[in-house]
Amino acid sequence: MLAREQDAAWKAVRRFLLIGLIIGLVSLFGLWRVENQRLERFRNALTDEILPKTNFLLKPITISYQILSDFKSYTKLYQQNQDLKNELQKMEGWKEAALQLEQKNAQLSLLNNVKLDLTINWVTGQVVADSGSPFNQSVLLNIGSQDGVQDGAAAIGGLGLVGRVSGVGQNTSRVILLTDVSSSIPVVVQKTGKSALLNGDNSLNPILNFLEDKRAIRPGMRVFTSGEGKVFPKDLLIGTIVLDTSGQLRVNLAAELEELNYLRILFKNTVDNLKKPGSLILK
Repeated sequence: MLAREQDAAWKAVRRFLLIGLIIGLVSLFGLWRVENQRLERFRNALTDEILPKTNFLLKPITISYQILSDFKSYTKLYQQNQDLKNELQKMEGWKEAALQLEQKNAQLSLLNNVKLDLTINWVTGQVVADSGSPFNQSVLLNIGSQDGVQDGAAAIGGLGLVGRVSGVGQNTSRVILLTDVSSSIPVVVQKTGKSALLNGDNSLNPILNFLEDKRAIRPGMRVFTSGEGKVFPKDLLIGTIVLDTSGQLRVNLAAELEELNYLRILFKNTVDNLKKPGSLILK
């Protein structure tokens, strides 16, 4: 019975406090809305009296607001950072593409610097596979018989000869490099006119064998194809003579075999014999 009376009393008190709070808030609202000089002075005095005492209550709210603002700023900065990283990755991709195009352009420009006989034609192919190994030095091109590639044709890369075609398909062909152990071509040393054979031994610098009068040969002399045996066209640059540690004469190739991306395959121009003057006229 006593508990019920206490509960009823607390309910009455809470109701009274709630009603009083509502009345106070409404009165305060009305006090702040009414324009009157006396009320204005009263409002200022009330504010000066209450605000310092309630300032400690506002600090948690202010701190919470600052934390929320900082979190929003951090989130925004994080998103901007992610966007910048994505843009940077895209720029890196474009940069890499530009460098690759620049490299391809430089290699094609080197091919254009090679001086060839006017009777010689060529077709340019891209290296699509490199099967270089300690026992086999060759590359695969994306051009074949339908492009005019012939078995045994010379292959030019960079500034000089790199090898010969050995195996031709309709759309692909394989080039045996000068460094391959099976490669052997007749060459001539510039200025001296001395003939020799250039033999590959699976090293970067092929060996000069069967050279006439080695005493006239000096490192730095340039080596060209001799054209003997009609294996290759005459006067194709191969490289310069160097001496290895054992005193063996070798050739430092003009072409960079480690960076072969494009090769030019040579072949002779063929002109059909005209039996009649009218053969030139298209009917």
